[in-house]
Amino acid sequence: MNSSRGWEPEVAELERRAELARAMGGDEKVARHHAAGRLTVRERIDVLVDPGSFREVGGLAGRAHYEDGQLASFTPSNFVMGRARIDGRPVVIAGDDFTVRGGAADGGVRGKQTYAERMAHDLAIPIVRLIDGSGGGGSVKSLETMGRTYVPIDPSWPIVVDNLAAVPVVALVLGSVAGQGAARAVTSHYSVMVKGTSQLFVAGPPVVARTGERVDAETLGGSAIHTRNGVIDDEAESEADAMARARRFLSYLPSSVFEVPTRAATDDDPERRDDWLIEAIPRDRRTVYKSRPIIETLVDRDSFFELGARFGRAAVTGLARLDGWPVAVLAGDPYHYGGGWTADASQKVMRFVDLADTFHLPVVHLVDQPGFVVGTKAEQQATIRHGARAIAAIVQATVPWCSVLLRRVFGVAGAAHHPASRYGIRFAWPSGDWGSLPLEGGIEAAYKSELEASDDPDARRAEIAARLDAVRSPLRTAEAFLVEDVIDPRETRPRLCEFAALATARLQPGAKTRGTRP
Repeated sequence: MNSSRGWEPEVAELERRAELARAMGGDEKVARHHAAGRLTVRERIDVLVDPGSFREVGGLAGRAHYEDGQLASFTPSNFVMGRARIDGRPVVIAGDDFTVRGGAADGGVRGKQTYAERMAHDLAIPIVRLIDGSGGGGSVKSLETMGRTYVPIDPSWPIVVDNLAAVPVVALVLGSVAGQGAARAVTSHYSVMVKGTSQLFVAGPPVVARTGERVDAETLGGSAIHTRNGVIDDEAESEADAMARARRFLSYLPSSVFEVPTRAATDDDPERRDDWLIEAIPRDRRTVYKSRPIIETLVDRDSFFELGARFGRAAVTGLARLDGWPVAVLAGDPYHYGGGWTADASQKVMRFVDLADTFHLPVVHLVDQPGFVVGTKAEQQATIRHGARAIAAIVQATVPWCSVLLRRVFGVAGAAHHPASRYGIRFAWPSGDWGSLPLEGGIEAAYKSELEASDDPDARRAEIAARLDAVRSPLRTAEAFLVEDVIDPRETRPRLCEFAALATARLQPGAKTRGTRP
């Protein structure tokens, strides 16, 4: 072949430019990034995805300077994106490069961000955002460079929101993230911060200082704050841990709403019965117990993946498998407000049910619900407003639902243990205890005049409690078919595995009328 007629010079130039892009912000900035205990965006991608699977898109985008028609210098875009595979499934990777302009949009990322989001949406595959920077307009210094200012508008945001109703969206906060970057983090189905190296805020310490408040980045927006106030779902010990959590989260979900979750191989017997469940719920109704061991023994071994453990702690939420089938698990935690729903717990439940409904995950609800938390603080936090939104999410959900009534089911929140307008499997343990109000406290309200007229109110209260206690047995409720079944607790896992198989058979792929609410 006559090389003078080939394209070898252009290919050589292409390779040179690709090498310049891979250099990111240069050796000095990369070294500074490593010194802060953080991986570069390209190293992060290598840790996250299947080896050798990353196919970059737009790697040649950046700012070039020419002299005499020849490329003199090149600064790559600070947004690295492309397609890859995680556990063999295609995904979109969208990562900020902090070594170039601190990940801000004036490093030339905006068009690529929109493209990455659109790619995930239109190919119907998950997107993982590796967020490390503001992702917004950058510093005011860029205004001098442009010679003008502008009206803020973000063309990527409509598709960012649309993706919540279409594909799994994971956001890993891997550095100091502000402004648009912070908004991208929370507009996701699952988000993670790294303890000690990640911070998130609407605006960073220099801007906050202008309001008269002087704080450092960790105090303003560290993971200890945002994993406990509901902004971020989970806290990782390292970047590698964050990547592992992202991979595990995705393993439970379909690639898009146009598929249903797939079954995983398991060697855990669906007929397994654990004897200790017979005494899992204390006979003394005032005694608390740990709900997570109950969850972990009912689902496939080592399959429970908790979400948002530090926020809304009266509710426990997570993904799991039953005989290999993915399910969403909701439970109460009696160690926090007795399991009663606070404003925070209600927000957590709403978002979790939205997630399950969006991605066709059958719900298993292990119910021990004394009702909404009451008192001055609860009223100040608008508990009933947030609680009503959680109830609306449950009522609007269309996925199959199975409720196991472990102990208490009381009040408005208790009534929301199950979508009452449609069929669902429901059964109770012998420890079940339910009604409009618990006897404790309810007697004082219902028999107030009788107690006040008594010469011995304590004795009369005990007498009334004994009368009512005789009719509170769940077997009496079952006699009237107000609960469908009361079962031996040791029979629960086989029942749940049957539910998972029946539920999965009737799942229908497709988009819902609305997606997950951020």
